[in-house]
Amino acid sequence: MKEIDAKEPRGIYRRFIKRPMDFIVSLFAIVFLCPVLLILAILVRIKLGSPILFKQQRPGRDEKIFTMYKFRTMTDKRDNNDQLLPDSKRLTRFGKMLRSTSLDELPELFNILKGDMSIVGPRPLLIQYLPLYNEDQKRRHIVRPGLTGLAQISGRNALKWEEKFNLDVMYSKNVNFLEDWMIIIRTIKKVVLRDGISSETSDTMEPFLGASEDKHIKSSTSEAN
Repeated sequence: MKEIDAKEPRGIYRRFIKRPMDFIVSLFAIVFLCPVLLILAILVRIKLGSPILFKQQRPGRDEKIFTMYKFRTMTDKRDNNDQLLPDSKRLTRFGKMLRSTSLDELPELFNILKGDMSIVGPRPLLIQYLPLYNEDQKRRHIVRPGLTGLAQISGRNALKWEEKFNLDVMYSKNVNFLEDWMIIIRTIKKVVLRDGISSETSDTMEPFLGASEDKHIKSSTSEAN
């Protein structure tokens, strides 16, 4: 794997406090939300089928690959040729509710507990995007990916890729305690208001197809964010 050409951010918080805080907060959240997780698991099984969890390989810190967990939000409906139907046909009303409330993201608390992710950081995107990043965009991988992040409180899927990456890189250069908790508080507000869930042209976010200078191409989407 190609080494990321960027220096890791330093500081007492980044080196000694952030990871223990992630562990304690995620453990507390899992215990506190255990009944909610159980109820959601049962509802997902009844309404969307099995498996209950959507698992996908994602790049983490230093582009190390890990398995990310989410509640599934789509069915496995197929056409007469046994091909999966478009996302809009497989994303049910219940699945849309899970996404709009961010309840589908709750299993990522276990990723945080394991150390694959952080509470706050750039969102973990698809592995196939790795060779498409320019040198500056690669800086988003010098920190652990997050359950929420600066891009999520600034527009989430309503942002264009260029804007999201700029915010991710900005965060990676300035990791600090006060900003992390500001992002957490603003995330709660965003979730309550269900703000920025979708982009202008799809149910989630168009796939990133690469950048030439600062130009990004849009297309159709998948269960990727």
